[in-house]
Amino acid sequence: MAGHVHPYLSEHSPSLAAAILTDANRIIVIVVAVVALAALFVAQLLVRQVLAAGQGTDSMKRIAAAVQEGANAYLARQLRTLGIFAVVVFFLLLLLPADNWSQRAGRSLFFLVGALFSAATGYIGMRLAVRSNVRVAAAAREATPAPGEPEKDLAVVSRRAMKIAFRTGGVVGMFTVGLGLLGASCVVLVYTGDAPKVLEGFGLGAALIAMFMRVGGGIFTKAADVGADLVGKVEQGIPEDDPRNAATIADNVGDNVGDCAGMAADLFESYAVTLVAALILGTAAFGDSGLAFPLMVPAVGVITAMIGIFTVAPRRTDRSGMSAINRAFSISAVISLALVAAASFLYLPSSYADLAGVTDPAILAHGGDPRVLALVAVAVGIVLAALIQQLTGYFTETGRRPVRDIGKSALTGPATVVLTGIAIGLESAVYTALLIGLAVYGAFLLGGASITLALFAVALAGTGLLTTVGVIVAMDTFGPVSDNAQGIAEMSGDVTGAGAQVLTDLDAVGNTTKAITKGIAIATAVLAASALFGSYRDAIATAVADVGAGAGELTLSLNISQPNNLVGLILGAAVVFLFSGLAINAVSRSAGSVVYEVRRQFRERPGIMDYSEQPEYGRVVDICTKDALRELATPGLLAVLTPIAVGFSLGVGALGAFLAGAIGTGALMAVFLANSGGAWDNAKKLVEDGRHGGKGSDAHAATVIGDTVGDPFKDTAGPAINPLLKVMNLVALLIAPAVVRFSYGSDASAGVRTLVAVLALVVIVGAVYVSKRRSVAVGDEDGGGGAGDGSEKSPDPAVAS
Repeated sequence: MAGHVHPYLSEHSPSLAAAILTDANRIIVIVVAVVALAALFVAQLLVRQVLAAGQGTDSMKRIAAAVQEGANAYLARQLRTLGIFAVVVFFLLLLLPADNWSQRAGRSLFFLVGALFSAATGYIGMRLAVRSNVRVAAAAREATPAPGEPEKDLAVVSRRAMKIAFRTGGVVGMFTVGLGLLGASCVVLVYTGDAPKVLEGFGLGAALIAMFMRVGGGIFTKAADVGADLVGKVEQGIPEDDPRNAATIADNVGDNVGDCAGMAADLFESYAVTLVAALILGTAAFGDSGLAFPLMVPAVGVITAMIGIFTVAPRRTDRSGMSAINRAFSISAVISLALVAAASFLYLPSSYADLAGVTDPAILAHGGDPRVLALVAVAVGIVLAALIQQLTGYFTETGRRPVRDIGKSALTGPATVVLTGIAIGLESAVYTALLIGLAVYGAFLLGGASITLALFAVALAGTGLLTTVGVIVAMDTFGPVSDNAQGIAEMSGDVTGAGAQVLTDLDAVGNTTKAITKGIAIATAVLAASALFGSYRDAIATAVADVGAGAGELTLSLNISQPNNLVGLILGAAVVFLFSGLAINAVSRSAGSVVYEVRRQFRERPGIMDYSEQPEYGRVVDICTKDALRELATPGLLAVLTPIAVGFSLGVGALGAFLAGAIGTGALMAVFLANSGGAWDNAKKLVEDGRHGGKGSDAHAATVIGDTVGDPFKDTAGPAINPLLKVMNLVALLIAPAVVRFSYGSDASAGVRTLVAVLALVVIVGAVYVSKRRSVAVGDEDGGGGAGDGSEKSPDPAVAS
């Protein structure tokens, strides 16, 4: 070797030895794969239970069919677009350095598998949700019996409606954990020692598709939602899901393509990437056992998720439906911890010296018990999930002080509603970030003097969070299904009185569950990203050893006092702000087009208000579809190309600082956006339930304004930051060897580095410039158009197909 490995890398990098999958471990991984298949089987059983429920009246069925048509059409167009992108990335991954051709081919192949599984999870979630929502509405309708029929027990009706909605989410949860665990198990079984490198492709595929589905679906759903609220509620004074509003079908379609498909794909990629980090670091920290134990923990979570999903049943003594969900979550978490304890003490040895394949002197000299480290690290993740659930519930539930404060502020107008919501969101982000930081640091301390063990403990904390993912996904899908059920009920006019109140209560609970899942998703992002830093250093150390770089090279150091690294840190934080701004602005542009279109229809078709004319729902669906797909490119290019631009221009040290800046800022920003949006939404529900003047009052109009501000916060920009962090971390991990090679190896070339960095920067600037040039078509007498250059006319009335 011509030089020495940089001191920081040589002292703090994980062991580079590859683990071997022994016969005993192979059997364990096969059992894990069988558990994954069992999750898919349980999902099929839940599908049958959900679809066995009644669908209500013919009017409800027609409305549900329209929502299904719009959701299927949008998602089909989106997946065709993303398919082209996935094929391009597949070939680009083949060009990146790897130890051998098998790793390159496997990485590219499982990139496609990860992308396919992520898309499938989202599609399955959407497809069942659009069939379940009408069944939830039909179940609630039983609370208002027809004349001559006996009164139904309201508690029984509410329990049945909630069970249908939550078990719909349970299907998505089972597919998330089943496909994620199945994919990771297959990689380990096929590639054994090369599995960590191949898993990088699997995680990137899941993360990329999730980010696109999250951003595209978020733009669609919130453009329709904001447009429907501003014209329907504020200007026309009609209810939220009134059939006279042309944006109502698009709004309900959006709930499914954004909150169901987008969030399901997002949580799947969180699952996949956390497993990737745990398996990569596990081989360095626990040797041969590191390929099996990180899979055993989420396999336990599959079993406990089944228990949690089937135990959700409201009791008469419960304060709200949230109490039943909290109870199921707690049961699942406690059982997970007990089973993980059993797995740790039965599978792992009592000494690090007895771990086969471990050669790192710092690990061998640790002196502790690996069983205790594993159990405590996993417990940290489980406790973190429980604490975030409670903290997020406090800031977003209708019965808690923060939401009540926003409701009171509505008495003085929309400005104070917006200010109070922002203040609550900012405050909640601090507490959540502190919890995540304490969890990361607590897990880190378990490693003692070994940085490898410390990082693996952080990764195991992430797998601890994974044990709750099945229930978490069910909680998330529960929200949009309840929201859609209320929309179908209101549009059909067939669910009134006590039945309508049942759906309103479920929708309020759904707003809280969605906020909770967003908080837990960002926690997994931070834990996974923190663990991936170890893999990032591993990649740098390997590349440096190969090319023989000198110890004095400043661009290899991760020391934050260096100006180039400080610049990287600032750029990482800036990307989160730019990404969030682009997403919110995209919603604003598209929502403006929806507003103009809905206004045009009310103006040109006066018979809409007295029900003598039918609104043209398809026009709004088409506007949202075109705008959402048009806006996908810029955020995606930003996520993929900014690490490339930073790495090739400032070096791998600055790239590491870039990731740190993005993680720190992203965690705060994502929680702020999610919690403020959730609090605004439930403050609106509070007023609509009769507080502070009720529906139609000035206070109601003020909370509607707050809710429209919060819509792109909580359902577009906020949740999209989670996959953004994962994508940037994985891209950095993949390009690090190439950056080192073109900086110090025999292929070193300042010209190549400059060319790559400039090309990436030009594409980023060009994409942002094109995005910023788009404007909302002004609402002239001829009607508005889609978001474009201002000259577009209204799209064809047909629903996109």
